[in-house]
Amino acid sequence: MKTRVFLVRHGATVLSAEDRFAGATDVELSETGRSQVRALSRRLAPQPISAFYASPLGRTMETANILAGPHGKPVTPESGLLEINHGVWEGLTRLEAETKFGDTYARWESDPFNFAPEGGETGLAVAARAMPALLDIIARHPGEMVCLVSHKATIRLLLGAVLGFDPRRYRDHLDLNPASLTVLDSTGATNARLTLYNDVAHYAPDGMAVPPVPGGRLSRVWGDAKK
Repeated sequence: MKTRVFLVRHGATVLSAEDRFAGATDVELSETGRSQVRALSRRLAPQPISAFYASPLGRTMETANILAGPHGKPVTPESGLLEINHGVWEGLTRLEAETKFGDTYARWESDPFNFAPEGGETGLAVAARAMPALLDIIARHPGEMVCLVSHKATIRLLLGAVLGFDPRRYRDHLDLNPASLTVLDSTGATNARLTLYNDVAHYAPDGMAVPPVPGGRLSRVWGDAKK
């Protein structure tokens, strides 16, 4: 039986700067973020979503509660969906991390899937905890629709694991906007199809048919480091 998974990144936060490491930092949604999520809530309201799950951080739980409101459903916290922890880099910009932790940063830049800063997580560790959570949720909801609210790196790493992408370049090859909608259809652990990715049509400005070319967003490939 096919299970449809709505994968949602939380809305924009009060830190809003995309070039800052804030995976494990618990920050609130900004008013812009709440507006983005309310627009997505209206988009998803007609869908017969059976259950809502979210990373237990404040920004994801608030996002999920806004989305679940029209459905009258509770939100189940799921720690497997937490964002990647950047350890001692939390709160720093990319330039600050590169300046203070030069050699370590260079190793991470070349392979963030297998290397992590002190006190942080590798991409591999995130995939190892997030994949069982996703598969368990799919198994609990055969033939249903479910909504999972998570984070930028976690969703990209999940997609890499499910679809068989090379995960070592996930930061460079996959972008993900706040309050974006990604749809994954699955028949179980061995078969999944990406039906929609990083869609923000619900809050995109009038006339913006496609999103703009991404900026840096912690990836050297897409722009210079910011102060």
